[in-house]
Amino acid sequence: MDDFVLSIDQGTTGTTALVFDRDCRVRGRGYSEFTQHYPRPGWVEHDAEEIWRVTLRAAAGALARARAEAKQLSAVGITNQRETVLAWERKTGEPVGRAIVWQDRRTASMCDELIARGLEEKVRAKTGLVLDPYFSGTKLAWMLDNAPDLRARAAGGEVVFGTIDSWLIWKLTGARAHATDCSNASRTLLFNINTLAWDDSLLKLFGVPRTALPEVKPSSCVFGETDPEAFFGASVPVAGVAGDQQAALFGQACYTEGMLKNTYGTGSFLLMHTGRKPVESREGLLTTVAWQIEGEAAEYALEGSIFITGAGVQWLRDGLQIISRADETETLARSLDSNEGVYFVPALAGLGAPHWDAYARGAIVGLTRGTTRAHIARAALESICFQTLDVVAAMERDSGIKLKELRVDGGAVGNSFLMQFQSDILGAAIAVPEVTETTAAGAAYLAGLSTGFWKDRDEIAARWKVARRYEPRMSDEERTRLHRRWLRAVEHARGWEREEE
Repeated sequence: MDDFVLSIDQGTTGTTALVFDRDCRVRGRGYSEFTQHYPRPGWVEHDAEEIWRVTLRAAAGALARARAEAKQLSAVGITNQRETVLAWERKTGEPVGRAIVWQDRRTASMCDELIARGLEEKVRAKTGLVLDPYFSGTKLAWMLDNAPDLRARAAGGEVVFGTIDSWLIWKLTGARAHATDCSNASRTLLFNINTLAWDDSLLKLFGVPRTALPEVKPSSCVFGETDPEAFFGASVPVAGVAGDQQAALFGQACYTEGMLKNTYGTGSFLLMHTGRKPVESREGLLTTVAWQIEGEAAEYALEGSIFITGAGVQWLRDGLQIISRADETETLARSLDSNEGVYFVPALAGLGAPHWDAYARGAIVGLTRGTTRAHIARAALESICFQTLDVVAAMERDSGIKLKELRVDGGAVGNSFLMQFQSDILGAAIAVPEVTETTAAGAAYLAGLSTGFWKDRDEIAARWKVARRYEPRMSDEERTRLHRRWLRAVEHARGWEREEE
């Protein structure tokens, strides 16, 4: 009997694997980190072969802790860091260089050139995205321009491209499937979210040959069977794939219009479910495919992508070394009655939504002789909440829907100071679920629905439970005052690197 679903959550710094049972409970967990490569300032790369090795290690650990064998799995689901892209040899499966990570900013000038040519509105109308180095299209164009003979070899079918989900599908199926799902495809700048297909004019704009791209499939369908030689001796359907943030929206059971979640990780990503028609943003947000269930219409979301949230706390720990553990920030923040005018704008990789400034850089403002590491720690936590507020306000203006509850997940939800301040500054309830690894859960649910492991979304939604709820305590006047000063701090960070050049 098929007793479990395995979810592979391939993140920016490590891979998590979780084994879920029919009651949506986690029965086993495995995790392994991998190397971050920074060959130049602003460049971020990953070794795809290392990611594959780490993925197998995490999956083996999860199965062992669940006391399960691969043959007991009903399905495998995959969720992944989305805009990271790589090329590999079709014949051998060998990567052509390292993967270029979503955080990488090397194509900022290329984006500037396209914007100067007046192309951003054309691209936005088809993709729902802005022209920013964040997305895969300019990364692929850079690869094609800078790797010897890559363009000719890709056009000739010798080399293929894909985001990390495609790479894992390829490896899991023993090179029998070169595929992606529509949620990941919608993050490439090459995919038309209205027709749900690769777009010829966009492929021409970025110089990407169609022959090298994966087949686009629904998020919940069978992509292929695992190769027993590659996957613990078992043939299991790879049956659910979604980009990490869309998977988290699905894992949070946000299945109706207006439901909203925020994932607190390296960055933070807010998604609002907008139904079966894309909602065009005029507020600096992204319109993206949320998911597609096989046999059904695609569903869409508005997204606000914040580049640096948890990574800002990591920087305090590893870069400034003013804390030794991330959880110290809560004690330090609580040691103060207020931020005393100190604000940290963590634009360490530029600013994402709704500001979109690739040339912004980090700034700490309001320092005095009385400023201590407690102020910096508190400012780092508050910056996560202020950035979230900026995105939520933009979503409310775009959608016409007023936020009542924000469902949250990710590592930071255990920080009660952060969660309470988030509720305060939003003026809305914060709901922390019992299962906080909702990204992996979403991939598992999509896979389990495809194979009949779960009957429908109603069955999954009925099992979603709140572990803790935070209600706002701050006055409207104080909320407005704090946010106004935050926006002043953001202005100091904007355009900094452009001025330096």
